Amino acid sequence: MTMSTHRAPSWRRAATAVSALALALGAVTAATPTAAAATATPATATNATVSAGWNDYSCKPSAAHPRPVVLVHGTLGNSVDNWLALAPYLVARGYCVFSLDYGQLPGVPLFHGLGPIDKSAEQLSAYVDRVLAATGAEKADLVGHSQGGMMPRYYLKFLGGAAKVNALVGIAPDNHGTDVNGLTRLVDQIPGAKKYLESQAPGLSDQIVGSDFLNRLNEGGDTVPGVRYTVIATKYDEVVTPYKSQFLNGPNVRNVLVQDLCPTDFAEHLVIGLADRVAFHEAANALDPAHATPTTCSSR
Repeated sequence: MTMSTHRAPSWRRAATAVSALALALGAVTAATPTAAAATATPATATNATVSAGWNDYSCKPSAAHPRPVVLVHGTLGNSVDNWLALAPYLVARGYCVFSLDYGQLPGVPLFHGLGPIDKSAEQLSAYVDRVLAATGAEKADLVGHSQGGMMPRYYLKFLGGAAKVNALVGIAPDNHGTDVNGLTRLVDQIPGAKKYLESQAPGLSDQIVGSDFLNRLNEGGDTVPGVRYTVIATKYDEVVTPYKSQFLNGPNVRNVLVQDLCPTDFAEHLVIGLADRVAFHEAANALDPAHATPTTCSSR
């Protein structure tokens, strides 16, 4: 039996491209699952976060912090692992903190944010309603990492979220999409790759520069009235590229580059959202600008 000299089937080449793109777009946005979270049921995970001080639906916002904070994970993230550092950080500062899962695909536990982003925004809308009903607050503040900093803008613009949200803080958000340092060009160059990606992980294809989703999201301006926007970026971001594409234009916008605050901060896309205290401090400032303090390399 002779060896075939034909190229690999188009589906195989498409799958290879999609796998590489998925790794670049999403894998680095998700923290390594803890052993407890990896084996826990959703109810157990929720109970664990309540014991850690967040996702406690009996929490009532204080006069000092009258709005609950909803944390929105990134691609391939989840409501627990993404926030093992930031959620306790905000709880310790007196906030009622909540986190949701969104963009789930059948048969893919723990790694979410892969479904169509407009549908994920609908999940966020329902979750914010649940949090507001539980806390009695009129509005919430949103803090999201990566896709989680961009997706809420659809909720604000098209699903009535602007009436229910005071501020959106995006940490390394892909507000105008990403080319992943040119990797997304593989999708156009390999036969079948684009269609395969759209069918298997629409939450990834929606984030590519020039996607129909992003064109609709950004048409007519980046912001909507009544919401304060903060973008916190790092110049070492290797996933949302170029990093300046993360910044927003419009009123009530503050764009922050962490290296302007701390030149020795080398956080990249993963670290800035999961463990960077400079970014955390700036996020806290954005949630309570009336009591903001200077953010420096020694911010805690």
